[in-house]
Amino acid sequence: MTEHYIGKGIPRIDGLDKVTGRGQYIQDICLPQMLYAKVLRSPHAHARIISIDTSKAEALSGVKAVATFLDTTQKLFNPCPGFVTTHRPDKPVYDQQIFTSEARFVGDEIAAVAAMTPEIAEKAVKQILVKYEILPAVFDIDEALKADASLVHGELTDKNICGPLWELNLGDIKNGMDEGDVFAEATVLLPRAKHAQLEPHGALADWKNGRLTVFSQTQTLHPVKMILARILDMPESRIQVKGAPYVGGTFGAGQGVRAKTELIASVLAMRTGRPVKLMFDRAEDFGVTDTRHGGYITGKLAAKKDGTFTAFEIDTYLNTGAYAGVGPDVALTVGPAGTGGTYRVPNWHYRARAVYTNQQQAGAFRGYGNPQGNFLTETLVDDIARQLSIDPVKLRLKNTVKPGDKWFIPFPCTSTGLNQCFEKAARAIGWDQKRGQTGGGARRRGVGIAGGIHFGGPVPFVVDYDTVYMRLENDGSLHVAAGVAEVGSGAATALLQIASDAVGVPMETAQIVYGDTDTTPFDIGSHASRSVISVGNAILKAGTKLKESVLAYASEFLGVDKNVLRMTDGIIDGGGKEISVRQLAYEAHLDGKSFFVAEQNQPQNSPPWYAQAVEVEVDMETGKVRILKVAAFHDVGNVINPVIASGQLEGGIMQGVGYATMEEMKYLGGKRPITDSYQKYLIPTIQDMPEIEIGFVEEPCPEGPLGARGLGEVGIIPVAAAIASAVEDATGIRFHQLPLTPERVLCGIEEAVMSVG
Repeated sequence: MTEHYIGKGIPRIDGLDKVTGRGQYIQDICLPQMLYAKVLRSPHAHARIISIDTSKAEALSGVKAVATFLDTTQKLFNPCPGFVTTHRPDKPVYDQQIFTSEARFVGDEIAAVAAMTPEIAEKAVKQILVKYEILPAVFDIDEALKADASLVHGELTDKNICGPLWELNLGDIKNGMDEGDVFAEATVLLPRAKHAQLEPHGALADWKNGRLTVFSQTQTLHPVKMILARILDMPESRIQVKGAPYVGGTFGAGQGVRAKTELIASVLAMRTGRPVKLMFDRAEDFGVTDTRHGGYITGKLAAKKDGTFTAFEIDTYLNTGAYAGVGPDVALTVGPAGTGGTYRVPNWHYRARAVYTNQQQAGAFRGYGNPQGNFLTETLVDDIARQLSIDPVKLRLKNTVKPGDKWFIPFPCTSTGLNQCFEKAARAIGWDQKRGQTGGGARRRGVGIAGGIHFGGPVPFVVDYDTVYMRLENDGSLHVAAGVAEVGSGAATALLQIASDAVGVPMETAQIVYGDTDTTPFDIGSHASRSVISVGNAILKAGTKLKESVLAYASEFLGVDKNVLRMTDGIIDGGGKEISVRQLAYEAHLDGKSFFVAEQNQPQNSPPWYAQAVEVEVDMETGKVRILKVAAFHDVGNVINPVIASGQLEGGIMQGVGYATMEEMKYLGGKRPITDSYQKYLIPTIQDMPEIEIGFVEEPCPEGPLGARGLGEVGIIPVAAAIASAVEDATGIRFHQLPLTPERVLCGIEEAVMSVG
């Protein structure tokens, strides 16, 4: 395949719409006779509904429908893609309803109103009269795990453990610990964090002629269609899920049904026979939608005197909130990805629990548990290095996983450029010159490093396959249809690059269609760093097949042996003859022939590797941590589009800076979020952005298209651990709790001074 577009920084196909303001989002879509929805939410963390009176709300002029648990399905479900894609016989935890008769967190859905205007809907919601029986509630993990704790889901389980008690083993942990000469132990405390996407959650549903059309911000269009069909008892053929033209960020918040927006809008649309739009305000978005899982992880790492790791034991406790969602899956992922995949540890024991509390649900978030596990792992590795007086980079290089090594991840390590990532990141940050050279004074500098592995797709954990439709139009232009969602990552551009090269047509004449279940084949969605990798392989197969059929016709038409013909950039030549694809396609049309293929791909996992080194400055008088530079080197295989890849990594790094230094959901009495706006919940701004150096280690991946790996999530994962390492280098203090706020760092500095004194 001649590569005209692969590896080049092609501008994004959606770029012009976004920078000119022409791009439409859910908020911008208006349909004739559209109604507006608002949700009544529980003011209590745990309460049973004794009675509910909607008569005053229904009597308001402009109100068209009110829905509660009394007149909607009480079917239990899980709003995440695993609800419809989990391998048999396993199934996710089903513990949610559209509207509940027992509120389990402040903000739980009690009822919803559809009205002529948002103002009327808001007024009507306040007219719904509800009597509650207040029930005991639990707000943190340790409280929830007490023997006499009140149960969040007493009707489903006799304890507050959500899903399985995970216990995974590799080798013999006792023998491994016995072989160790030095040991590092720590417990890391992890905050809840918000996705902080630009666009609040919303959906628009339309019921017409017995068919439901839903405009959604979801990352998983086809699974959402399946979820809606099962909950609403409808044939999938009568449901269309359309992605909004543009989505203002997801970062995992768009996996599955987004905070029930699609369901609630659908129920009201079906009841009224009119389009219904439901949009959250910012406070609502903060208070009721998913967060990153907070909690704590305890670990013990053993090593020989020469630095060889012998054993690693981990216990994970994650706060999944009032409902399961993906909580059990995230608790599982922390283990193999965050603690078991980076280093060669022959004896590894992992235990994990997702724990119910009466707080908002935690869910999928960029990195999917790996930032939490990575923070623990890299903390312990630095501790071993300190104890043995071994350079932390050299210790990592000694212990990294190599192809053929045994690990617990359920697929083999076939290639890795991790050591090169570590070496290049260390060199770029000036490791040998700066490490241990903090100096004195009020402002001290330090450098740190962290690295790891992530999954390049959800295989083999869930059902995953892609189908691509591809046809050559009668003028030789290329049409591609893929079921993946474009949620701002640039995946559509990269996929079109692959398609154009695979077929051999100019990219400016090619078009990719996505984001509509009516016009695209099944795909599980844009998540898990899989879009370009999985769909890209399907496109390669389809493009190769389409090209072969075109060349076969060209061989007959030109009277030239097919094996000597080439098709590149819209021209077919060979054997002394030449014809444009445009002309040939029309000639085929006149002969009653067209070129159309459909190809399916069942992907393998294509894990990316990464290492990031950072330099920080710590103000010893205020505790302020300033990130000066991040040197990020990633083995993402052969890079499809370096501009898009760099943008994804830079965005992930800045999210990591936020997670490490400032982002934390806080609750009043454990119940109601007080961080309900960007004035209260801090995220990095341009003033916080350090110098970022992006580098690629292109170790080809056998499982990815053209040797590529996934990369959407990896930028965020090692940032917190690298920053904590750098802060320790600057101050001599290792912090085990995130985020490293000025207050927390200053307190640590003062405690260290007092202990010395």
